Amino acid sequence: MELKIMKTCTGKSSSTPLRNLKMAALAIGAGLVLAGCAGNPPTEQFAVTESAVNSAVSAGGTEFAAVEMKTAQDKLKQAEIAMHDKKYDQARTLAEQAEWDARVAERKAQAMKAEQAVKDSQKGVQELRQESQRTVQ
Repeated sequence: MELKIMKTCTGKSSSTPLRNLKMAALAIGAGLVLAGCAGNPPTEQFAVTESAVNSAVSAGGTEFAAVEMKTAQDKLKQAEIAMHDKKYDQARTLAEQAEWDARVAERKAQAMKAEQAVKDSQKGVQELRQESQRTVQ
């Protein structure tokens, strides 16, 4: 009976330090990843954001989605200031927000252009109908 108790205790005690070691390694790894993200400038995010803003401008965002474009451009400027001040987390967050605002502006501009094209087509069809009725009479 004592042999079983020793085995059980030995089994538990050997897995506990191993488990603690795994948890410590996981905690250290997570800390290093977070520290690495906080200390690096978000240059890749800035490139993506600038590309999104340029695409939105090309799609007509300044004309068809002026509010969203202004928001995106303002947030990008704020992100650049935060980057200059080495506030990389804030810069990354603002750049991400600016990217999504630019994407919204681009989609809105595309939708407005498509809506305008539909209206123009409907107007053209209506004019053709009116002209065909005039020639019949």
